[in-house]
Amino acid sequence: MITRFAPNMVYTDGGGIPRVDVIHLHHGVWVINGYPTFAAGEEKTIAQLPQGFGFPYKPSDSWFLSYMIHNLTPNPTSVYLTYDIDFIPDGAGPALTPVEPLWMDVAGLRVYPVFDALKGSGGRYTFPDEAGRAQRDKVGAAATFTPSHDITLVAAAGHLHPGGLYNDLKVTRGNRTARIFRSQAKYFEPAGAVSWDVSMTVTKPDWRVVLKPGDVLSVHTTYDTRKASWYEAMGISVVFFASGALPGASDPFGKLDWHGLLTHGHLAENDHHGGGPFTFPDARDLPAGSSASRVLIQGYVYGRGDMSATNAAGRPPVVKAGRSITFKNLDATRSMTARKSAYHTITACRAPCNRSTGVAYPIADGKVTFDSGELGYGPSLGTPAANRDTWKTPKTLKPGTYTYFCRIHPFMRGSFRVVR
Repeated sequence: MITRFAPNMVYTDGGGIPRVDVIHLHHGVWVINGYPTFAAGEEKTIAQLPQGFGFPYKPSDSWFLSYMIHNLTPNPTSVYLTYDIDFIPDGAGPALTPVEPLWMDVAGLRVYPVFDALKGSGGRYTFPDEAGRAQRDKVGAAATFTPSHDITLVAAAGHLHPGGLYNDLKVTRGNRTARIFRSQAKYFEPAGAVSWDVSMTVTKPDWRVVLKPGDVLSVHTTYDTRKASWYEAMGISVVFFASGALPGASDPFGKLDWHGLLTHGHLAENDHHGGGPFTFPDARDLPAGSSASRVLIQGYVYGRGDMSATNAAGRPPVVKAGRSITFKNLDATRSMTARKSAYHTITACRAPCNRSTGVAYPIADGKVTFDSGELGYGPSLGTPAANRDTWKTPKTLKPGTYTYFCRIHPFMRGSFRVVR
């Protein structure tokens, strides 16, 4: 029986744990016998089952790791995903009550379940509760669970992305709905809810909730949209349950402590927050570049308007109001193999957007919201890629200088200018 699962990521050459602004663990999910069970995101929550419970496994079980790791630099790097596992062999020690996993996702049980929480949105945005029809149709139905017999929930934890505040587990019985647990994000980040310098709460060791046949368990995730937009956001709760109504377990509609505990504090790999002085210019002060209808991205450089350029190529290309600039990503064309491809985005950030890169900078905080999606190609099922390599700037932009960055490689910065 497995009782504890603690994730991490290390360099293969023994160089320790990578900085999160250098190598980013988007997710690592162990799919056991075809079902997602143990998981890790960059918040590295530790799965610890309460005393007396264990997850059973057999040598014949099929374990498959689905992972996504972002290299935030152009430099090839090798890392290991590591897991410290506590287990008790059969017949050793006292008998443990077996538990089963329950994967609850606000975007449904999909390979890449994501949604967008755009800046504004009333300051806080809860998905799927506040999603419009178009986004619901795009993302799909949220996962719910209805047991066929009495079960007891014994442990739960939430997964969010930067900007996320909490995941709520709720139970609906007839016309009543009650919150049974909130997995809350504790940000150690000085700038607030804008980075991976965060830890999530998990249920307390004595948390037990009984679900009856017909009850509907659902998950709801809330993001802070005051400061920035959050693209490809997630809201997942991993729950473990035992069969039957266990003695001393609570009814969802009775007195219940839905608060949780952190599994760890601040992690040293999040120390580089960014936002300090850097050598990039303020694009608003640069002379205008030439008129442009196209910008080519190649070699992790935006080309015309790239802030790292020291010559005329770095000047903001100009487009007239009512027209668009087309960006084309030559680092991820259809003919490239996945190993050689590099997805890039054009994501609005607040000018001058020219300070040092870290876990909290830059962010999608532009006065005007725009985002290209991840330009590149991948499998039709379950890829972060937009499955296109071009994107056009909105024709509705007013005159002014617009700065942007790449969400995948945030050291990439660029600008363009709209004129009358």
